[in-house]
Amino acid sequence: MIISIRDLASKADKVHLTEKRDVSELLQGRPEVVSHEILTVDLHAEEISGMTEVQGQLSLPVKLVCARCLTTFEETLWMQFHEMFTQKPELMPEDEPEDIHLVSEDKIELTPYVEETVSLALPYIPLCSKACKGLCPECGRNRNEQPCDCKQEKLDPRLAGLADFFSDKKA
Repeated sequence: MIISIRDLASKADKVHLTEKRDVSELLQGRPEVVSHEILTVDLHAEEISGMTEVQGQLSLPVKLVCARCLTTFEETLWMQFHEMFTQKPELMPEDEPEDIHLVSEDKIELTPYVEETVSLALPYIPLCSKACKGLCPECGRNRNEQPCDCKQEKLDPRLAGLADFFSDKKA
């Protein structure tokens, strides 16, 4: 995905970029991603006061593994995309230079910026739902599907001796 700054500056209207991209290589080695569809890229680029603004939306249907219950679930990741580019160093802000990218050529390759947006949008800990109960640590049963009767008493091992001390007093 390449944008020509010169062509963009000569047009009075926005340039619309729509593309389908395979991100298999980007998602390879991600154990939480079971499968994925094709990434849909829908961007608009325009020249504003010597700067090129590219914004739009990305969407990627994925099948993920829940970190709590280990079931697979489908989700579509919707990502907002917004990047600014300039060829003029004097337009770079001093306080936050990472907000605008300085480019030396007439063409802007958007692929690394799109891939970065996708990588950051993937959930660090994917959950099938916020209320996911996860697996029972004793019997391994999925507590979302059926409850279990396992004893769930949590005792800090550092305080186990103190619990024994008080149980001896009651007897």
